[in-house]
Amino acid sequence: MSTTEATSTTPAEPVIDDHAGDEIAQSSTGASLARSVARSAEIAADLRVNPGRYRMLTGDRPTGNLHIGHYFGSLQNRVRLQNLGVDSMVLVADYQVITDRDGVGPIRERVYSLLADYLAAGLDPEKCTIFTHSSVPGLNQLMLPFLSIVTDAELRRNPTVKSELEASGDRPMSGLMLTYPVHQAADILFCKANLVPVGKDQLPHLEQARVIARRFDERYGRAVADQPVFPQPEALLSEAPSILGMDGTKMSKSRGNTIELGFDADQTAKIIKKAVTDSDRHITYDPDRRPEVSNLVMLAGLCLDRTPESVAEEIGDGGGGGLKKLVTEAVNSYFAPHRERRAALVADPGYLEDVLAAGNTRANEIADATLAEVRRAMQMLY
Repeated sequence: MSTTEATSTTPAEPVIDDHAGDEIAQSSTGASLARSVARSAEIAADLRVNPGRYRMLTGDRPTGNLHIGHYFGSLQNRVRLQNLGVDSMVLVADYQVITDRDGVGPIRERVYSLLADYLAAGLDPEKCTIFTHSSVPGLNQLMLPFLSIVTDAELRRNPTVKSELEASGDRPMSGLMLTYPVHQAADILFCKANLVPVGKDQLPHLEQARVIARRFDERYGRAVADQPVFPQPEALLSEAPSILGMDGTKMSKSRGNTIELGFDADQTAKIIKKAVTDSDRHITYDPDRRPEVSNLVMLAGLCLDRTPESVAEEIGDGGGGGLKKLVTEAVNSYFAPHRERRAALVADPGYLEDVLAAGNTRANEIADATLAEVRRAMQMLY
C-alpha cells in the first residue's frame, strides 16, 4: 500500500495556533483556576436539579489494587453522582498502564480487582457503564485525527508530560507517554462526556480535551450543521480529602503504604500499627504542624462521620497508641460491609465477566456512533 500523498490544489491548512499550549499549561494557576472553581460550584448546584444534562467520564489505571485513598477520594463521589442520575462512564484504563511502565503486570487480576471494588462500593452496572480501553477500538482510533491537531511543543508543555520528562533522566520518553494527554482527550470525547471529576492538578488534561474538541470543529466542521461533533467538557473539582500513606508520604500503591480495600481486619490493623505519628501524647488536629497524626485523625473522622477536631478531643492524652486503636476500629467497622460484598463478588468471577462484557458492548456502541460522526465531518465515509 502506498503512503504517497495525492497532489491537490486545495489551499494549505492554517497553521495550528500553538499558543493554546500556554493556555493548557496555565489552566491550573491564577485567574484560570479561580474561574474553574467558580464554574465547578455552579455545576455542582445544577447537578442536584438537572442531573440528566450530564454525562460523566472517570476511571483508574489498573496498576494495582484500590485503597482507601481511592475510596474517599473518588469512589464515594462516583456513586453519589450515579445515584443522582448522572449518566456515568467508568473507564478501566488498561492501555494507559504502559505509558510509564515496561509491561502490564498481572493486568487481568488487577482489572477484575478494580471491578470488584467498584461494585462493592456501590457502582451499579444498571446505572453506569464500566469498560476497558483495550476493548473499545473506536475510542483509540480517535487518537489519529486528534494527534493531527496538536503539536509536539504543546504536549511537552503539559505539566504531567513535562514532569515525566524531567524525572526520566536519560531514559527516552515513550510516544505513548508524550501523547498521554491526547489519549485522555479521546477517553473523554469518544462518549461526549461533558463532566469530568478532577483534582486541580488535572485541569491541564481537561483543557487539552477542550482544545482538541474546539480545533476539530474549526478544522473539519460538523457532522450535524447546528452543533459541533464534540462538546466542551467541564471540570467538577473534587472536594475530597487527600489521605496520606501510613508512612506519612503520599498514599501510593508502589510505596506499599496503603490500606487496600481488599485487606481484611488483621491486615488493616498491622499496617495502622506501623503508621508514623510523633512523640507528643496529646492528640490534636493540626495538618500543618502534625501532618502524620492529623492524617490518622482525619481518617478516623471520615469513617465515623465526625469532625477530626472532635476525634482528636476524644483521644486527648491517649497518645499514638490510643489514636491507632481508634483508627483501626473505625476503619475496620466502616469497611466491613464493603469487604463482605467484595468477597462475594470475587467468588463469582462469571458475574464480573458478564458486567465487564456488557459495559464494553455499550461503550463500543457509543464509540462506533461517535466515530461515524467524526468520519462524516472529515468526509471519510466511503
